[in-house]
Amino acid sequence: MPPTPVTPETFAAWRATARACRGVTFVNIDLRPHDAYLAALPQARHLAEACTFVGCALGPALAAAVAATGALIVPRLDAGGIDAFRTRLYEVDELYAGFDPDDPAGYRSTFDWRVYRAYMRVDDEGEPVVPPQRVPVGLVEEMARRLHDGSVTDALEAFLQRFRAPAGAGVVAVMGGHDVPRDAPEYGRVALLARTLTRRGMLVATGGGPGMMEAANLGGWSAAHDDGVLGQAVALLAAAPTFRSPGWVRTAWDVRHRFGPGRPGAGVSLGVPTWFYGHEPPNLFASHIAKYFENSVREEGLLAIATQGVVFAPGRAGTIQEIFQDACQNYYSVYGVQSPMILLGRDYWQGRPYPVWPLLEALAGDRSMRAHIHITDDTDDVVAIIDAFAAAPPG
Repeated sequence: MPPTPVTPETFAAWRATARACRGVTFVNIDLRPHDAYLAALPQARHLAEACTFVGCALGPALAAAVAATGALIVPRLDAGGIDAFRTRLYEVDELYAGFDPDDPAGYRSTFDWRVYRAYMRVDDEGEPVVPPQRVPVGLVEEMARRLHDGSVTDALEAFLQRFRAPAGAGVVAVMGGHDVPRDAPEYGRVALLARTLTRRGMLVATGGGPGMMEAANLGGWSAAHDDGVLGQAVALLAAAPTFRSPGWVRTAWDVRHRFGPGRPGAGVSLGVPTWFYGHEPPNLFASHIAKYFENSVREEGLLAIATQGVVFAPGRAGTIQEIFQDACQNYYSVYGVQSPMILLGRDYWQGRPYPVWPLLEALAGDRSMRAHIHITDDTDDVVAIIDAFAAAPPG
């Protein structure tokens, strides 16, 4: 395994034990305040020991010391306002920087919206053009976006370590329609399910957007609060049922500030949205957000990290695509594990409107995947299936 890069968050710990400046990858650090110290450390003796400096600022002494070693220096890139070499996941306050709750169009003053506008074409009303079209950019900015997505993946991997076995209880993804309103019964059911899973130590992961994704992240957030808070939050949010309703962001903003963060260290959940669908604002209840430019990277990765299972709540084309994308991963054991696929809603998935279950059963056939596909109306069944999978011996 390659050595872990040194980041702004880990530099102090690295410096406390460093005895040489060899074979280290420094990422996104201003090294100028440490120039004399780093230059005085033993440097690389040959190319194989050379350091790598990614998006770092080097002082003159260190720059001179590494010049003869063949060190790889990747400069910061003009990336249209994004940090191509970020070393941590996003948070709501960063994506929503600039939001004014008193402005009806406040979302369009945020960092998140500005990045979307620079990435995808929109019309005069701010709606995405059809078919979707990216804003043309130069090679440097295109490279920066790809590097950004790679950096987000690295930060995501670091974040997930505490949830993966044997240290953690695992990751469960919840998928479902982006347009399911907040006052729909299934919205509240998914929120309660996510709260239960979160309180059992699991990380609930979603696509990070509105609808069922928001419901699951809301449930994760509410795990840090008393039981009655979730019902109050759903009732308050229902005043703006969908992301197209005036006040959709404002109501969520108010809920977050009314109830506060809750118990320290609790209420953790993950959102994995994309600026490709940036007209759908990211929901405000995921504690950690891995936001990508490339939707294909984001969607495949979201399903891949859900090693404890995926719950498919009602949804349409996007959710159905995700069902069979996950089925493909299980069918071929792409990531070395077959985990539960749970369709929530018998009538919805078994008959009309979308008879997905019969096709999924036929696909599974008599393969080992068959033991991991489930359909139910009961969220208690979902928890029991996930618990049973966690308790089963590997292999």
